[in-house]
Amino acid sequence: MRSIGDMARDSGLGVSALRFYDRAGVLVPAWVDPASGYRWYAPEQVDEARLLVRLRRAGMPLADIRLVMAGWSRADTSLLRRLLEAHLRRLELGLADARSEFSALRALLDHRENPMSPTPRTGTVRLSLPASALAAALDAVRFAAGEDPELPMLGGVLFDVEGDALHVVATDRYRTAVARMDVVAHTDAVGHEGSRAHVVVPSPLVEAMRALLTDDETARLAVEGERVTLEAGERQASGQCLAHDFPDYRRLVQLPPGRRVAVDVPAFRKALETGAVRAAEEREPGRSAREVSVLATVDDGTVTVCGDEDGSGCGNGDRVGVDRGFLLDALAAANRDRIVLEFGAAPTAPLAIRRTDDEGTFSLLMPVRLDD
Repeated sequence: MRSIGDMARDSGLGVSALRFYDRAGVLVPAWVDPASGYRWYAPEQVDEARLLVRLRRAGMPLADIRLVMAGWSRADTSLLRRLLEAHLRRLELGLADARSEFSALRALLDHRENPMSPTPRTGTVRLSLPASALAAALDAVRFAAGEDPELPMLGGVLFDVEGDALHVVATDRYRTAVARMDVVAHTDAVGHEGSRAHVVVPSPLVEAMRALLTDDETARLAVEGERVTLEAGERQASGQCLAHDFPDYRRLVQLPPGRRVAVDVPAFRKALETGAVRAAEEREPGRSAREVSVLATVDDGTVTVCGDEDGSGCGNGDRVGVDRGFLLDALAAANRDRIVLEFGAAPTAPLAIRRTDDEGTFSLLMPVRLDD
């Protein structure tokens, strides 16, 4: 007999998924300890669980999975073959529809002017700002910069200068971080329309810039054509901007108001680090397995890290799953003993991590889908 942990390791199904499929009557343990509630699986159920993994990866609906699992050991396989062939046809039709829609989207992209796409830069924009403020802004966002080689436009930090404000932004799709700061002095040279300029600074150059910002002095940032330079005292870091467009972050952060809960960061961090986690049921290509913390608001207006057993300790509120490592990174980037967590109206809405003293600096985490 195998414990649920052994079964998860041997089959590739997460523990929470095994519990879900037990409650759904798809893969019921051979025996459940009446005293402890522990689930135990027979050796032959490992192959059934591996079959279930394949069906899940193929995107088969739960109703069809139930029939396939129920009839897998029978001699007559006609129903199983029909179910598999019907699902494959659905996938093929869906792929054909998706190809058609993507073709239309590409055509739209070819004919649409991207408002965030800068015209070739031929002039110079120079601005001055406090080095300490720029250092804090970079610390608040650089953790969210992307590393996916398939999305090079996300592999840096956006510097968006508009009027007397500088926004620095980073995103890797799963998290987005924004910080706003005031500009001390701003000069537009010929070649830039209005007072707005934006460039994407590659992550290695961002790290070099951050290393310069050690003293309480004025830093000078210059964008000259496709090159960006930061000077702090006698030190300088300079390099080429990324030759890619950055997504319009203003649309990424336009969210309906959610439920805000003030959180004591040291206590919350300890609860995350020592609390129960789940293995993410879905893994993106090229990404390692993630540990998921399940959060919920409870009746007394606080946030709890849910237990691993079927949502224990979650109170009556809606639950949201988040990548624990990402959330710990966001707490460290906020650099406050007290922050505000903003839960969206639905578990699929991003979780916002906001400072209590600065509405212009925040981060958003995309939730992880929970099967149960």
